[in-house]
Amino acid sequence: MEILNENDVNVMLDDMLREPKEFWNGFYEDRTKNIPFFQMTGPDENLVSIFQKGISIERVLELGCGPGRNAIYMAKNGSKVDALDISENAIEWAKERALGEKVSIQFLCKSLFDIHLEAEIYDFIYDCGMFHHLAPHRRVTYLTIVKNALKPNGHFGLVCFNTKGAVATSDYDVYKGRSLNKGIGYTEERLKTILNSHFEIQEFREMEKQPPQSSMFGEDFLWTSLMKKRGDDFSAS
Repeated sequence: MEILNENDVNVMLDDMLREPKEFWNGFYEDRTKNIPFFQMTGPDENLVSIFQKGISIERVLELGCGPGRNAIYMAKNGSKVDALDISENAIEWAKERALGEKVSIQFLCKSLFDIHLEAEIYDFIYDCGMFHHLAPHRRVTYLTIVKNALKPNGHFGLVCFNTKGAVATSDYDVYKGRSLNKGIGYTEERLKTILNSHFEIQEFREMEKQPPQSSMFGEDFLWTSLMKKRGDDFSAS
């Protein structure tokens, strides 16, 4: 193929790695797998904490919603929720759960990179588990999409692997090995450097591991962060 524009570069680099739709459809095909968030129906502990802070969370986009537990929690707490996932199996499962909980959520079976989002439409965007599976060449586009879709002073919540959860694979090694392995484990310094150009980091910590009897999800191999959209006049140093 001829490389004529940035999109051509992205498509070429995508082809070096696994096809995400096929992978995630397979991942969600067996609902009985021993995966922590498969059987858990409650929300992330940090998401509950965010809702308790009193920030505006009227219109929400969730990225990589999976079986829908966080989307359902937000809808139950009065948010108008759009929930996005590339896996048809995940969306089907999430719709079943939402129906059982009697909540209204707009589920979208799409790639974030193939969907048009209106500018400045969301108060809050939430991602638990998508970011660390992003190929490095898609990361800048991802952050730009999130920032553009947030209202002025909107908030972005993120949960992703730290180095307890996955190997700290460098961007170079992703392409050298043609694999994201099981996701990228981020050090605190690396993740803050990536996020700081678009967002003001208001909270950054390890997720609190939850006891077996908890109604919330929490594992300490994950970072959690709450951020606020920066104005366009900000220039990272």
